Amino acid sequence: MKTFHAILGRCFNVPEERPMPDTKCPRRHRTSISNSASSFSIFNFQLSTFSSLALLLLALATLPSFAAESASGITEPFLDVTLGASVPGIVTTRKFKEGDIIKEGEILLELDKRLEELETDRRRLVRDQKKTDYDSTAKLFKSTGGVSKEELEKKEVEYRVAAVEHDMAAEGLRRRQLISPLTGTIAEITLEVGEACQAYQPLARVVDTRRCYFTTNIEAKFAAKLKVGQTAKLELDSGTGAVAVQGRIDFVSPVVDPASGLQRVKVLFENADGKVQPGVAGRMTLE
Repeated sequence: MKTFHAILGRCFNVPEERPMPDTKCPRRHRTSISNSASSFSIFNFQLSTFSSLALLLLALATLPSFAAESASGITEPFLDVTLGASVPGIVTTRKFKEGDIIKEGEILLELDKRLEELETDRRRLVRDQKKTDYDSTAKLFKSTGGVSKEELEKKEVEYRVAAVEHDMAAEGLRRRQLISPLTGTIAEITLEVGEACQAYQPLARVVDTRRCYFTTNIEAKFAAKLKVGQTAKLELDSGTGAVAVQGRIDFVSPVVDPASGLQRVKVLFENADGKVQPGVAGRMTLE
């Protein structure tokens, strides 16, 4: 410490402290010497404080950083789909209500479809008639040769065209139904029976919360150390307190946001018991 004081004293052009000789001198000289000693003592105290502060800062700088070990984020459903019809119409049937579980392929609601049903029936009759004509012509051509090959080919084309037109009518009828593409919970239905909708207007929202994502944004230098499949511990908020779950890193964004310098990371975790409601916040800790 004395050596440190000496170096700082030389940096500030302060003479080193030397022991005072035990000699007698006039009173005015003793007063001057006393004042000089007091000034040097104050400076010596300041140097001690400065050196202590420097040592403290040096110690703090050498402590390990834990910033890379945890990050805050938000939970999201594994699947979150907004459904809409590709055609305009009026809602005539709602087969489910909000909060119900719906399976993949089930009809959630229907639009008015009477005209489409009639058109499908008409196209079916035409198709069946064309098929009968084609079968009769083909039988006659094979048995007696009473019709030409060109006539047979014409009947075949008419039948195939009628079959395509029937399929188109059936597809138009199918589009009057809103069918769920996934198994999940109905989070929202926007229209009641009797209300009209436009093409591609959002009509319902279905979410799959049996698995969830924890999404966070971390600094690129930390994200570079993460690997897909790596285990991560999550502490998530809930109505009854924090819930600890374990997940695995499912996605690390290949790009960094140029504005913030952050990189998006998604952790997939199981939520079959429904303890976590997607949308709550939490923290991720890497193992």
